[in-house]
Amino acid sequence: MQGMTGVQGTAVAALLLAGTALAGVSSAQAEVPVVVATIKPLHALAAGVMAGVGAPELLVQGAASPHDYALKPSDARLLDKAGLVIWAGPGVESFMPRIIDGLAGKARTLAMVEAPGVKTLPIREGGVWEPHEHAHEDEGHDGHGHDGHGDDGGHGHEDHAHDEHAHDEHDHDGHDHEGHGHEDHDHGAMDGHVWLSPANARAMVAEIAHVLAEADPEHAARYRENAAAYDARLAELDRTLAAGLAPVKTRPFIVFHDAYQYFETAYGLAGVGSVTLNPEQPPGARRISELRQRITEGGVACVFAEPQFDPRLVKTLTEGTPAKSSVLDPVGADLPPGPDAYPELMAALARSMTDCLAPGT
Repeated sequence: MQGMTGVQGTAVAALLLAGTALAGVSSAQAEVPVVVATIKPLHALAAGVMAGVGAPELLVQGAASPHDYALKPSDARLLDKAGLVIWAGPGVESFMPRIIDGLAGKARTLAMVEAPGVKTLPIREGGVWEPHEHAHEDEGHDGHGHDGHGDDGGHGHEDHAHDEHAHDEHDHDGHDHEGHGHEDHDHGAMDGHVWLSPANARAMVAEIAHVLAEADPEHAARYRENAAAYDARLAELDRTLAAGLAPVKTRPFIVFHDAYQYFETAYGLAGVGSVTLNPEQPPGARRISELRQRITEGGVACVFAEPQFDPRLVKTLTEGTPAKSSVLDPVGADLPPGPDAYPELMAALARSMTDCLAPGT
């Protein structure tokens, strides 16, 4: 530092030391796995687990639907850098199965329909369903023990008073759900919208923390602490939603596509049909006629559109009937990404339902 004053030399030395410290931080951060989540609700759960360590990347942005998403070159580059890819399953992100093989050896892929403790439901047949009873609120189910996760944040969920609609190990319309791997399931027949049950979300948080703790042992304790805190938040959210939805649980409604079965089952709601069986294909005239008949004869209180799809079909269905219309968004298109997105998404669903289903509104 020849030619510098004492003050200048001290300043330069301080900058060099700061640079060395930052390099050390960057080196440590580089060891954190690159995590990519396909959709915003799963991204939120991962962000909650990673808080203070890193931040996951979000693949499907904005109002795009994961059902018909077209992978961009930038997405391919992002996936190529990933160490962990979190997705719901083939029933939701139809673009993912064909790229899984390309990720082999590069990234671990975590399908949430296969996560330990996640309770799955079969896809409902037909666009018009019979309402059925769900026992949610005071059943005392303790559901998700997460055996094998040991001390991953204490995710036994013993305090979860209404943990999951009596599906414990098996037996939903003859479909066996025993175990965690779901190896014997036909994924095409499984409803992939598993995140719309808070109990399932709690199981997902535990599994994300478990996988990240294995991949990044240096930060394992932080992942587990974050998971425990997020789990408590989800348990409180579940109780709040159950109380808020209780007054409208018997009011029949129709959704745009069958994305809300887990939400309905968790809170005993009376969904009676969907506008379309496949959100990528509009319904035919016969389906429209069947649904209009259900609306007028079945006392349907509300028909819900979605921001990702054309709302004109819902207008056609409700025109000239007593049914109101509103919007449900299963992925939170307008919400900013981050750990708050999942609770905000679920609260928004509950608000839309209570506002539209409440008698006399």
